Amino acid sequence: HKLLKITLPKSWKNGPTSRILQQFVESYNANETLGVANPLSESELHLAIRKPVNETSDETVLVDIPSNAITIEVIPDRSDLFVMHGPSQTLEDISLIANKETERIKALQESTVACVHFGCKNRFPKGGPYPDCVHHVAPPVFHETAKFWSCCPTKKAYDWDDFQQLPGCQTGTCTNVKDDDKSDEKQFFGGSDLREALGKATKLKSIDDFNTSEAAGGSEAAPVLDRLRLVMKEMGIENELFDQVLNGIQQQKGLSDMDSPEALEEVKAELGSKLKVAMKSIAADQLRIK
Repeated sequence: HKLLKITLPKSWKNGPTSRILQQFVESYNANETLGVANPLSESELHLAIRKPVNETSDETVLVDIPSNAITIEVIPDRSDLFVMHGPSQTLEDISLIANKETERIKALQESTVACVHFGCKNRFPKGGPYPDCVHHVAPPVFHETAKFWSCCPTKKAYDWDDFQQLPGCQTGTCTNVKDDDKSDEKQFFGGSDLREALGKATKLKSIDDFNTSEAAGGSEAAPVLDRLRLVMKEMGIENELFDQVLNGIQQQKGLSDMDSPEALEEVKAELGSKLKVAMKSIAADQLRIK
């Protein structure tokens, strides 16, 4: 392995990333020991950078860097870069591959249907044949950081990938037709469902409740969160998912009493911060598209 630390000239920051790879290869090949014994070819290498799997994960993966991307746009300051085997790809190459994959998935979805059994990931041709499947008989539960199937409450996971690997508890044949008596069944449960089961369901506050609370000097946070919950539902975001996010913030902050004004204010502020970051990300993507 060879480690090369370089400070980029200002002119490089607005240039293509291929310059960095070229500099590394020239430095490596100039080494009397490494370069002579095993010279590198720039055309057979590419750069990669570590990035989180998602915004909330500590797990990282190596992501290829396009050779014609602008350095300052794709490589943060003081980043560690990795030189990988395999030719570089341009932004156009990567976009073409992504488009082909999107078309492949779309074609697969148009020609197949998904099994409606809980936990079954099978897809099969419309009209059959219908494969065997191992599934669950009841919806999943997402409560705070725990994820489990309500029919198998003793088998819990705290990571999405681990949850996906939880084995089903019943075998059968795949189908794309829901039973009539299960057509209105919830697809997953959240914290509100568990509290309701325990007789602790919280009544959603109306605007009148909000005004009454304000007149009495109560906390503004609870009505704000309740109204946001309603708005999110109108936008297609399930109440269960909204509750899961709130429960997750409660867990992260170590808040034991969610009925206290202080705890509600803290949850409101944290959720507002996360939504602001998401909106800024969308705005930045829109500017890049232009």
